[in-house]
Amino acid sequence: MKIQRHGAVLGLVAASALLLGACGSDNNTGAGGNNTPAASDVACGGKTKLNAEGSSAQKNAIDAFVQAYKAACPSADLAYNPSGSGAGVKNFNAGQVDFGGSDSALKAGAEVEAATKRCQGNPAWNLPLVFGPVAIGYKVSGVDSLVLDAKTTAAIFSGAVKKWNDPAIKALNGSANLPDKDIAVIYRSDESGTTDNFQKYLTTAGGWTKGDGKQFKGGVGEGKEKSAGVAQAVGSIDGAITYVEWSFAQDNKLSIAKIDSGAGAVELNAESAGKAIDGAKVKGEGNDLVLDLNSIYGTKTAGAYPLLLATYEIVCSKGYDADTAKAVKAFLTVAATTGQAQLADAGYVPLPKAFQEKLLTAVKAIA
Repeated sequence: MKIQRHGAVLGLVAASALLLGACGSDNNTGAGGNNTPAASDVACGGKTKLNAEGSSAQKNAIDAFVQAYKAACPSADLAYNPSGSGAGVKNFNAGQVDFGGSDSALKAGAEVEAATKRCQGNPAWNLPLVFGPVAIGYKVSGVDSLVLDAKTTAAIFSGAVKKWNDPAIKALNGSANLPDKDIAVIYRSDESGTTDNFQKYLTTAGGWTKGDGKQFKGGVGEGKEKSAGVAQAVGSIDGAITYVEWSFAQDNKLSIAKIDSGAGAVELNAESAGKAIDGAKVKGEGNDLVLDLNSIYGTKTAGAYPLLLATYEIVCSKGYDADTAKAVKAFLTVAATTGQAQLADAGYVPLPKAFQEKLLTAVKAIA
């Protein structure tokens, strides 16, 4: 995901403001409002230079958070190395960084055990701070609007549906003039958290039987490296389709499919993605906010866009020295409040109120 916007910026920012003010309970003050800390409320201090490492998918969000952190706490800074989720977990567990960024929660067994040891015998917590929508981007001449459901998307990306005028696609699109044209599937050839989340979504909602993981397992199509590679490829091929982070689909002027999860077609925007986050269930215990991804991918809520990628900040619940604990809490508090204001510009979704409160409760409890 990269920080570039074109004509959609103003509308997206407006939608984000609406999201922060309108999701959750009836008493919905957005970040920095009466019920959540503003930057001026943050307890700055402690370690002046934090170090973190991990998921590249959240890198631009972290950049926005750092700007807000430095504005709130002028003597503070954070250096983030977007080395990938695996390196983030490994180096957090080795005590080389203050927190790690990961596209998935710590795995039971060796990862959790190593994290507990790193935190001086205390649990590590998984805090989902950054959510990025994944678009189903396509280019088909004469087709400016397209509705897909998970079952049909799974059939396309496994090669079972090969033509744009296949009856399964036509059934979702009424009188749309779908061409008798081959579907050109474009997928990520490199390991990708986006691929993993896309396949998990298809498994939960669409009956995908190919498995998940960071390598695409559909067995059809042409692979391209990185988000930029798949988006550019689709933009140059009439009849092509891919899954890619929202910002890349917009930057390459791809059409974006609406998703019908059973309650009507839903367009990808900040409000619809936020509605899916707002309904997310947590399966972790206490302040360990491990998400039940099935509650997002399998949502039937009207108006909710279900195809999202969530990244976690992995932190010690206890076990930091006092200076590090204070700085980590200050950074995460800013990130969850005033830092949210810039996320829409970067292709992410600001936290809905109800989820923001869960996150701030956990951050406050770090000792």
